[in-house]
Amino acid sequence: METMKLNSVKAKPQRKSSVKARRTNRMQQWITGIILALGGFLISIPFIWMILSAFKPEMEVMQIPPTFLPKEFTLENFVNLFENMNFTIYLRNTIIVVLCSFVGLFLNAMAGYAFAKYKFKGREKLFYLVLATMMIPGQVTMIPVYLILNQLHLTNTMAGIVLPGLVGAFSIFLFRQFMSTIPDELLEAARLDGASEFRLFLQIILPISKPILAVQGILTFIAGWNSFLWPLIIANDENLYTLSVGLSLLKGQYGGNFALQMAGSTFMVVPIVIIFMLFQKHIIEGYTISGMK
Repeated sequence: METMKLNSVKAKPQRKSSVKARRTNRMQQWITGIILALGGFLISIPFIWMILSAFKPEMEVMQIPPTFLPKEFTLENFVNLFENMNFTIYLRNTIIVVLCSFVGLFLNAMAGYAFAKYKFKGREKLFYLVLATMMIPGQVTMIPVYLILNQLHLTNTMAGIVLPGLVGAFSIFLFRQFMSTIPDELLEAARLDGASEFRLFLQIILPISKPILAVQGILTFIAGWNSFLWPLIIANDENLYTLSVGLSLLKGQYGGNFALQMAGSTFMVVPIVIIFMLFQKHIIEGYTISGMK
């Protein structure tokens, strides 16, 4: 009986300490959440202001003191973008670049699969050479690539805009890291059943690689949608410009029309934000999986 009493007396302080620790953890979580929420709100204020200003008339945007919510909601700025500023052509070119980039995504997946599962002479050295290109800034290779495309008479063409971005070392690296985790026994069983190498890649490797495909698909869309410097260099015809280049021209030609600039920026940025919010989980998971082997 005495030992039971002693144990109960010892248990009470332990319970009290555990309850205090839980309360402290909850309090810390609430404080951290409030600080992060305030910081996120402060950071998002310029973005919210941009979106709301896109639906204001020019006079209201220039009004002092400024208004946060639009007094007169209008779509005139977006109508002007597509009727008078050639944004329809810029959007078409951007979509072409994005779609061609997805073709490059398939090529990167094939290269990553070859480095992961095929044994050939010089495989490791060639893979390290591919990785070494990641250390070279893209601005350094622009002049040599431009000279090559000029010799091929591909400057000022959509092919010249698309071709340099079809493959990338970073994408190949991610695919290789993920596909290295696929068991070789599964591939050997498919080969014994008579599956060809291309069928093996399409029907087994790609379905298994859905997580990394989702990640690379999102990153490919963002890169294609935001393409700016290379289209500006390789193309002289305004009919080949992308949305980013068109937005830069809008800033130069209509620098005083802030409502129109806000509309162009909103049309450019909002799709990227929506895509990232919907698929940010896949992006984080993909980077985690690619680092595991």
